Amino acid sequence: MVSMIRSCMQSLLKMVNSVIGMVGLAMILYALWLIRVWEIHMGHFPSAGDHPVPWICGDNLEIGSVIMIQLKIRNIYTIMFIYTFFGLGVILCVITCSGHIAAETANGCCLYLYMFFVIVLLMLEAGVTADVFFNPDWEEDFPEDPSGSFTQFKEFIRSNFEICKWIGLSIVSVQGVSFLLALMLKALGPHQYYDSDDEYAPDRVPLLKNAVHPPTYVVGDPVCGSRTDAWTIRVNDKVEILNLSIGLTYISILHLY
Repeated sequence: MVSMIRSCMQSLLKMVNSVIGMVGLAMILYALWLIRVWEIHMGHFPSAGDHPVPWICGDNLEIGSVIMIQLKIRNIYTIMFIYTFFGLGVILCVITCSGHIAAETANGCCLYLYMFFVIVLLMLEAGVTADVFFNPDWEEDFPEDPSGSFTQFKEFIRSNFEICKWIGLSIVSVQGVSFLLALMLKALGPHQYYDSDDEYAPDRVPLLKNAVHPPTYVVGDPVCGSRTDAWTIRVNDKVEILNLSIGLTYISILHLY
C-alpha cells in the first residue's frame, strides 16, 4: 500500500514539476527574443563617428559626453534586465531537473535540496509581488527599453490583467503543490532496495549490488572441532575405567565355569 502511494506521489511530482520547467523554457525563449530585438534596434542608432562635428565642437562637447554616458548606462541596465530574465528561466529549468531527480530517487538529500530551491523561488516571487502592490512607482524599478518591446509587454499585461493574474496565481499554486508533494514523499521514505523472502533485510546494500554469495552447504557427517586438553583427559579416564570393568567382569565369568 505504501509503495502504491509513493509511486502516485512520484508521478504527481513529476507532472507538476514539468509545469515549472515549461514556464522556465518560455522565459528563456522570451529573453532570447528580447536580446535579438534589442540588438537589431541598437544597430539603427547613429554612432558618434557618424556626426563628429556636433560632439566635439565648442559647447556641445560637454552635452554630448553627458548624453553618451546616459545612453551607455541605459543600455547596461537594459541588457542586465534581459539577462536577469534569462537567468531566472535557466534557474527554473535547473529546479525542474532537480525535482525530477528527487521524484525518481525519493532520496532525502535531493528532496531537501529541491524544497529549498522552491522556497527561495517563492520568496523571490513574494518580494516582486509586494513591490508591485505596495509601491506606486514600481515601474521605475525597471530600466527603460529603447526597443519598446518591454513597454509593449507591460501594455499587454494591463489589457489582459485578469488572465495574467490567474496565470500568475496558477504558477505560484503549482510551486506550492510541488513543495507539499516533495514533503509528503520525504515522509514516506525511499523504496526498499529489492523484494526478498527473508525475514529481515541486510543493514547495508552494495553500491553495484554485487554482494558476495554465501558459501554452499555440504550434506555429511558433522565435523567436530578440537577440544581442550582437560576435556580429552576426562574422556580417556572414563574409557579406561570402562575397559577395566569389562575385563574384570569377563574374568569373573571364566572362573565360574
